Amino acid sequence: MPSIHYQYLVDGKDFTMAGEASSSLKQTLKMMNLNPDVIRRCAICMYEGEINMVIHANGGIIDVDIFPDRIIMELKDKGPGIPDVELAMQEGYSTANEEVLNLGFGAGMGLPNMKRSSDEMKIDTVINVGTTVTMTIYFHQPESSGEK
Repeated sequence: MPSIHYQYLVDGKDFTMAGEASSSLKQTLKMMNLNPDVIRRCAICMYEGEINMVIHANGGIIDVDIFPDRIIMELKDKGPGIPDVELAMQEGYSTANEEVLNLGFGAGMGLPNMKRSSDEMKIDTVINVGTTVTMTIYFHQPESSGEK
């Protein structure tokens, strides 16, 4: 199935540029006349991911593929990895340093917001190698398998 592909470079430790990729994708999706809820959810996922890449991983690369039925965002970094993903997913948990906190970032809501805003989210992380977060947002909710 053909897709449209975009790639964004996230510069680590540059808070002035953090959010540029999410803003760019948001404008692109608006021009494609997609559902405003899909656009909002993609923007949240991208922004939170960008901020995490700047705070924790010295940046990285975001690949976005837009298919007829969904958008897949893959955020890859070469940071320190996430030692405890379950702990990192808890609202309010943060490993941000005091400098980052003083800038108003690092509240510990990034990963939980990404999970809440996406239909699917997968985190692959290796300590001292990096982390890849893959999120999918469907244009229509996926069909239920009948299981609850």
